[in-house]
Amino acid sequence: MRHVGALRTRRSFVAAFAVAIAVAIGPRPAISQSPTEKTPWVESIRIDGSINPAVADFVALAIDYGHSHGAQAVLIEIDTPGGLLSATRKIVETMLSAPIPTISYVSPSGATAASAGTFIVEAANIAAMAPGTSIGAAHPVEMGSDIPKGPIADKIENFTAAFARSIARERGRNQDWIESAVRQSVAIGDNDALSRQVIDIVAPDVPSLLAQASGRVVKVGGGATVTLDLRGAAVRDFSMTAGQRILNTLADPNLMYLLLVGGIMGLYFEFAHPGVFFPGAAGAIALLLALASFQMLPINLSGLLLIILGVALIVSEVFISSYGVFGIAGVIAFMLGSMLLVNTGQSDLTINRGIILGTAAAMTLAIIGLGYIVMSERRGRSTTGREGLIGEVGEVRDAIAPGAPGRMFVHGEIWRASATESIAPGMRAKVDAVSGLELKVSPVAARGGVSDGGAG
Repeated sequence: MRHVGALRTRRSFVAAFAVAIAVAIGPRPAISQSPTEKTPWVESIRIDGSINPAVADFVALAIDYGHSHGAQAVLIEIDTPGGLLSATRKIVETMLSAPIPTISYVSPSGATAASAGTFIVEAANIAAMAPGTSIGAAHPVEMGSDIPKGPIADKIENFTAAFARSIARERGRNQDWIESAVRQSVAIGDNDALSRQVIDIVAPDVPSLLAQASGRVVKVGGGATVTLDLRGAAVRDFSMTAGQRILNTLADPNLMYLLLVGGIMGLYFEFAHPGVFFPGAAGAIALLLALASFQMLPINLSGLLLIILGVALIVSEVFISSYGVFGIAGVIAFMLGSMLLVNTGQSDLTINRGIILGTAAAMTLAIIGLGYIVMSERRGRSTTGREGLIGEVGEVRDAIAPGAPGRMFVHGEIWRASATESIAPGMRAKVDAVSGLELKVSPVAARGGVSDGGAG
């Protein structure tokens, strides 16, 4: 319970932060028409993407703005694959208690109000769909999951079904259908939704929707009833603030994952090549943005710990050459953690499996390449110390004869050298062996210059 409380407090802080940004730097709604003060108008907003805390704040801010500025209703156009159940509950609460009428509209043709979007459509006073749209598939656990159901999954499903029925009951719509959308992931098109009383209107465009909604009596927050008169009403588009757009973008699990991977790779490169600076700085920024995304998404702790373990193993490969063992183990842990990172019991948002597999393949190739380079360097001839002298060519400074050692310049130093045959000063000689502080050399043909800093 302490953990749940801390989580709610943290997300409340994020929500408050988003609202603060919205008030401070948010743009005012653009007016698509220029109504006079006596002309009725409708405020229009659009939800196009996942349902997350930023969207919940956007809906609340739009309803508050519309109410305070005299809008006749708030039109919410929807095209969403779903999102967070917690953010959906907040949006539904806002809509059910809204002091002005709300109209949900699944549009344009081909759009869908899946999963969490189903609840938002049903929570409006007037629910509408454009031709060729769909609604449903509101199961709270990831569709197609092969994880067996257990007590926790049953509890979440039962709660979500009860939540859905309460919304439909409040708005006088088909309770049985919305429960089947939760329990069996049922989805239907616009005509079926209208015939089953899941929605109220099918309209090809906004003017037609407003005309069909006119004359209907709806109940707003506080129990008051309102008769809609929206025929010919002007439409004002209300956009997300800059802060809400940033938070909405960061709530994409795929972007969050790419930021996380990019941050890790940037820091890894900085560890492997100290002093480059740019990859480290870019990686740190990417990791901070990924952490901001963590505040917007339901993160599974075990998945996060596996990713941290994978990162630790990968970084250790830089300092401890295990010929790729640590690196490959790190990639495996990182991939498993990636698949478990987003808690699908609280959201139908998931990280694309193709991105995870592609990232794992890229990291594996990088680790194999690093291990190959390390092994090649260890197998290569040494270029330092006594072993590095063998095979080097230098210049004889003092004559060398059998039994009479001389001196030669090689590897940037003057060495005592002996040979089995005479070598005159100025000739070149190759180091065959090192015996203590004396080199065993042999003459070489006089061509080219002296290697490694030979005198000249």
